[in-house]
Amino acid sequence: MGDERELYTLKTIAETLNRSTDLKPMLQAVLEDLLSVTGLKTGWIFLSTDKNKFTCEADVRLPAALAQHDKEPMCKGTCWCLNKYWDGRLNQAVNIIECKRLEDAVHFKTGDTEGLTHHATVPLTAAGESFGLLNVGSPGKESFSNDELTLLESVAFQIGTAIKRIQLYQDEQKRAENYLKLETLTRELWRHECADDLISAIVQRTGESFNWPLVGYFLKSKPNDVLHSIYKDGKLSVVNEAFSAETMQEMNEAVQNEKPVALKKNTFLLHPNPSIIHALEVKVRDEHIGILFVIEESFSKSDREILRAVADHMALAIEQSRVNEKRQELILSEERNRLARDLHDSVSQKLFSLSMTARGARNILNMPSVLSDALQDIQQLSQEAMQEMRTLIWQLRPVGIEAGLMTSLKTYAIGLGLSPTCDVSGFKLLPRPIEEALFRIGQESLNNIHKHAGVSEVTLYLQITEQEVCLTVFDKGSGFNPEAVGDFTLGLKGMKERASLLGGTFSIVSKRKNGTKVQVRLPI
Repeated sequence: MGDERELYTLKTIAETLNRSTDLKPMLQAVLEDLLSVTGLKTGWIFLSTDKNKFTCEADVRLPAALAQHDKEPMCKGTCWCLNKYWDGRLNQAVNIIECKRLEDAVHFKTGDTEGLTHHATVPLTAAGESFGLLNVGSPGKESFSNDELTLLESVAFQIGTAIKRIQLYQDEQKRAENYLKLETLTRELWRHECADDLISAIVQRTGESFNWPLVGYFLKSKPNDVLHSIYKDGKLSVVNEAFSAETMQEMNEAVQNEKPVALKKNTFLLHPNPSIIHALEVKVRDEHIGILFVIEESFSKSDREILRAVADHMALAIEQSRVNEKRQELILSEERNRLARDLHDSVSQKLFSLSMTARGARNILNMPSVLSDALQDIQQLSQEAMQEMRTLIWQLRPVGIEAGLMTSLKTYAIGLGLSPTCDVSGFKLLPRPIEEALFRIGQESLNNIHKHAGVSEVTLYLQITEQEVCLTVFDKGSGFNPEAVGDFTLGLKGMKERASLLGGTFSIVSKRKNGTKVQVRLPI
């Protein structure tokens, strides 16, 4: 080919490439133009960025043997040119002696090759990045000259540059769309105050917004991380299942290296086939609180950016929910203190005045015995009411709980006239909500022993491990039939509700004349 012909070819190809930002139509148009100006008859373009994966994105005048069954021979299997490309042995335009796809068609008599036996193949590259292969040929043509190969290399470079340009354009377009979706997602997140609801909402909305096949979140926990929830096949599932360190190896590798990792097996029973996992650490003030992950085969740079943004927003939202919980605790504590003050300043004082009035009235001379007995009853009842009021005020405002859970329960038991024996196993700083729930349940148990057990001895046992805390309150009193009582008493119902709200369990074992054991277990 002469220089003029070569320049004309490159000019025609450049004009075609600059007319489109849609990849597939562009490749089809440029391949048609290339064959037209070079006089070649047949060509096709393979795109491949991963080994053993490729697509036939454009083709012109394929022989019947390759075009049959909706071009199935061009979309499946491997060939010599692709194998060399994947092995890194195809760095420039080369002659292919024979085409394996055409050779297979002849060997297995699957169709007419129309005289096409050989083709030239050229890698599509730009800026050190490879995108696929350009293949061209004509019936009866078994080799290409150096000038022809040089021209094809120039064309392939133009095509590779155009592919890169379109990819960058599409990435920017996708990035803009993703950030619009992120804005909508984050607006919805701040409506959730509960951390559990917040996590589930993030997992679900992330999967829905970005069309990722599987999104999930692991809560950081000792000794095993807990899979909180996953969004898969358009459905959210709250799992709350613990996974061992061995099982989490690939997940942790993806987090630590900040790179996608291929799952070698169906580790999490989440996806039917070995897949690529993308995982990011979720941190609040340098505290590792969880892992947000996506299982997706193709994951672009902009996808990872958006996943990072979601993880950061998630951390902020979780921290805000923690602050809200603390604020609610403070509001509740202030309300209890206010109620305790009001009861002390009003009802307690009036009960005291009533007791003193009844006592003074009884000292009046020549009072009928019936009236004196009535005043004595009023005095006794008012004193008992004052005692119960003091207990209620102490429950509302438990002075001394800062000294420790068992110390506070022991002090409370002694205040009721009981003789407590206390034992503690394990040590761990308990979260305030757990400590307060145990204290309230312990209080109610001690109240029941004081009122109904008929004994003063009581045993309190607190067992703390890394995973949970267990409080047991035991007496050898009169006991009762729990089945007969059920949940009808307000005290028992309240204890069960407190344990349930924190994800724990509550149990009572009791028999008449055989004592009672109350036990509550709460996860830490």
